[in-house]
Amino acid sequence: MQLQSIKSQQANVKEFFKMAFSVDCVIFGFDGNELKILLIKRGEEPFFEFWALPGNLVYLDENIDDAAGRVLTELTGLDNVYLEQVETFGDVGRHPLGRVVTTAYYSLVNIDDVHVHPHSHVEKVGWVPVSKVKQLAFDHNKILDACFGKLKKMVRGRPIGFELLPPKFTLSELQRLYESILEQELDKRNFRKKMLSMNILIELDEYQEGVAHRPARLYKFDEIGYERIVQEGFSFAV
Repeated sequence: MQLQSIKSQQANVKEFFKMAFSVDCVIFGFDGNELKILLIKRGEEPFFEFWALPGNLVYLDENIDDAAGRVLTELTGLDNVYLEQVETFGDVGRHPLGRVVTTAYYSLVNIDDVHVHPHSHVEKVGWVPVSKVKQLAFDHNKILDACFGKLKKMVRGRPIGFELLPPKFTLSELQRLYESILEQELDKRNFRKKMLSMNILIELDEYQEGVAHRPARLYKFDEIGYERIVQEGFSFAV
């Protein structure tokens, strides 16, 4: 009886090692007008030809953080991107082929600074406005919503812009970025007053070029002031 009990326990333990782990990358980008998300179009089952977040399984001999960077590069060509863990998703039926627990990573990038192209089993890769994302593969809508929610919370407690804006930008571009993330219109006067009062912007003696309207003044971030606010935090309310 005791031997049978030990064998039964060993069999139960083996069941736990049949679970797979994966990573999914949620990459936000800004094109000067709206917030976008990097998606891939799957070229294999399950969810053939569905749009999805860049993701795949973690190798048995691989650290999970290393897997996130590898998977992002293998599927989209995007390399050397800082990725931060957000949340782990483990609903029993989230993957049709078996039990797969996934950890989501997210990052913010300036779309103009990166070049993406499909690799591996990916048919297409592209930037899609967050507001226009439809049904994604697996539970990727849930994962995207969680990461977008984290971004919204973060923007209220620290300045956002270095990662998403070009080195020189207008206050209107900065406001459009905040409005894209918060999904609400902001009062122009109050927004500018708030941003200029934080001492994180340097006013340049330069203006937009090649625009049909009156050129707007350009600004850049004060790195020292920006990092100070990042460390100390602030309350974004306009």
